[in-house]
Amino acid sequence: MKVAIIGAGWAGCAAAVEATRLGHQVSIFEASRTAGGRARRVMATVAGQQVALDNGQHILIGAYLETLRLMQDLGMDEKTAFLRLPLTMQFPDGSGLKLPRWPAPLDALAGILTAGGWPWADRLSLLKVALGWRLAGFTCPPGQSVSDLCRTLSFGAMVSLIEPLCVSALNTPAERASGQVFLRVMRDALFAKSGGSNLLLPRLDLSNLLPDAALAWLARHGGQTHLGVRVQSLAPAGTGWQVIAADVCHSFDRVVLGCPPNEAARLVQTSPLANSDWTALACGLQHEALATVYVHAAHARLRQPMLALPATATEPAQFVFDRGMLGGPAGLLAFVISASQGDGEMLTRQVLAQAASQLGLTGLQPVQTIVEKRATFACTPGLQRPAGVISAGLLACGDYIAGPYPATLEGAVRSGLDAARQLLMK
Repeated sequence: MKVAIIGAGWAGCAAAVEATRLGHQVSIFEASRTAGGRARRVMATVAGQQVALDNGQHILIGAYLETLRLMQDLGMDEKTAFLRLPLTMQFPDGSGLKLPRWPAPLDALAGILTAGGWPWADRLSLLKVALGWRLAGFTCPPGQSVSDLCRTLSFGAMVSLIEPLCVSALNTPAERASGQVFLRVMRDALFAKSGGSNLLLPRLDLSNLLPDAALAWLARHGGQTHLGVRVQSLAPAGTGWQVIAADVCHSFDRVVLGCPPNEAARLVQTSPLANSDWTALACGLQHEALATVYVHAAHARLRQPMLALPATATEPAQFVFDRGMLGGPAGLLAFVISASQGDGEMLTRQVLAQAASQLGLTGLQPVQTIVEKRATFACTPGLQRPAGVISAGLLACGDYIAGPYPATLEGAVRSGLDAARQLLMK
């Protein structure tokens, strides 16, 4: 069949590759001139040189099996693309969790028992709560938040581990985050497979990591890519669809919407076969912002590639990355603020003050601050997300589509693969 995929983010790229593998003829349309969606390359000037940054500092984990498998199939070498480390959630003073290279779940057990700076009461409290999660099969009532799950956990373990893990995985604060989704992430990362909790820190920019490789693979296999082309509308045509882009009408047998939920809803509404229930769910999603503050100084160094930071209302960054250790220019740091609030100028000032007070780093120069206001959906308890099938011959994929994972790269890739495998459905 002739298949149109609208959006060259990670979900759209995964759908395009899988659909091509299944024998379909694929055309992919992307409004931006850079593939990757909300995980893409941006260019900046650092110390007078052009440098590839990202629109948000992302990491992957070893449990992202479908994403890693797709990258391997596209010819991406993991050792070139990533620095793989055991899960580490350490703060500038050396306190916090660092898992050994042991099989799961022994690595998590050992990491908790040897966590630096933790009183024994915090370690035992976390072990007791984690054991309770496991005995319950990593399930909980849909209405429970992460804070509800952890109501018997000690304050120290909550602040130094659960809250940073929750906000990094779900981009939603623990008091508003879905306990059900959090438990699924914890199960797959810490208990399902050895290496699942490993951190994979990208050495390449995010577009280079998967989307560029996917589009190059498509070109070699007969696919068509249209970058910088925004789709204006959709219309059913017999058993297929018409896609209007740049005032040109294209005919397809199937259409997959791999664009953000608001854009997908707009396109669905342009069709006479609009699914109002699907559109209402897509438009009803609440969103969380994510900010990345890039700063540089020739002398700036961290003692390891990633550190957790004590976050407050006035010192909001939860993590900092040393991009110099990840293939970038020496002295380039990326501060990440999940579920961020405020504008870029204010966040930059706060991060510079935080770097001075918590890391002892002064003289840092701002490079670029990127605030993705709709970075992820708010992963709240009991949230109903849109389905992947909208109407006959019209599907959607993206990290917001109904599934077990929060708004992650793995969720996006899995959704894209699922959409491609459903193309033959009536």
